[in-house]
Amino acid sequence: MSKKSILIIFGGNSTEHEVSCKSVMSFVNNISEDKYQKHYVGIKKNGDWIYYTGDTSLIPDGRWTQESSNVSCVLSPNTSAKGLILLDGKNTLVNIDVIIPVLHGKNGEDGTIQGLFELCGIPYVGCGVVSSGMSMDKAYTKIIVDSIGDIPQADFVLVRLGDDQSYIQKAEEKLGYPMFVKPCKSGSSQGVSKAEDRDQLISAVELALRHDTKVLIEEAITGRELECAVLETKEGLRTSGAGEAVAGDTFYSYEAKYNNSSSQTFTSPSLPEGTDATVQDYAARIFTALGCNGLSRVDFFLEKDTNKVIFNEINTLPGFTEISMYPMMMAEVGYPIQKLMDSLIDSADCNR
Repeated sequence: MSKKSILIIFGGNSTEHEVSCKSVMSFVNNISEDKYQKHYVGIKKNGDWIYYTGDTSLIPDGRWTQESSNVSCVLSPNTSAKGLILLDGKNTLVNIDVIIPVLHGKNGEDGTIQGLFELCGIPYVGCGVVSSGMSMDKAYTKIIVDSIGDIPQADFVLVRLGDDQSYIQKAEEKLGYPMFVKPCKSGSSQGVSKAEDRDQLISAVELALRHDTKVLIEEAITGRELECAVLETKEGLRTSGAGEAVAGDTFYSYEAKYNNSSSQTFTSPSLPEGTDATVQDYAARIFTALGCNGLSRVDFFLEKDTNKVIFNEINTLPGFTEISMYPMMMAEVGYPIQKLMDSLIDSADCNR
């Protein structure tokens, strides 16, 4: 029996390039060599696609980009020749059965590259074009989740590039300080700020608009930050128990997630009775309402004093770094990392 040919894509033309280069190592190290033939494409920060055959240990710190064996490549849009075309002077075709896009943020998690996979007719792991786009855009996510009807979420004000400063009074009256300011389409808390007063609000919106043309100003929820892993299997959806992220900063910023050693994560925190069940129920329903496939991590707040579970956001390609919650939470419910990889590959489809 021939091995299934797997293409693992990492890097990306996004602000989360470095996180992707760390996440991909879970796939490098835990996809079975006995079952699969692995191929790698690294996307440089400038958008160049490289067929990478070098030492995979060079990927996390970026040294992979300097390897002399690197060859430029493109995905073939010809559905009768499904695979990579190497720009090696011979236009060598590398046949591909399944694509795993280990790409976070813009151009990787927002439906754009998923559209390319659809055109190529190659099955891929993760959410499709529409669900990726809606889940990446926090404003659209809120609209869809609001349609479910009974899942609480933080109130918000939307600002677009070019809007005047009338948003200031609207946010102050509707939300009050403190408030959080987020680019609508940015992951790993890139461009996210907490505003305690009007000056900080203006600065936070200016920062967020450098990452996106739409900005969400959100009411601050005081409470614990919970996460739930969702996995689509042949038997149906599998949800983890609620995990907890404890920021080593005023909130779980990019720095707090990846560079602050005092930040902590717990896969089995002590929670009020019924919290796990509520989080799992909400996560599965949100995953379904957004039309997600394969995997997602759904984030919530457990509000202080009331213990109300409040939806925060969904991440359709959660981190797989050494400190990332998704693989740890799935391991807790019977999906150790190698079994998780097999399940993700089995879930791949080209028709979302």
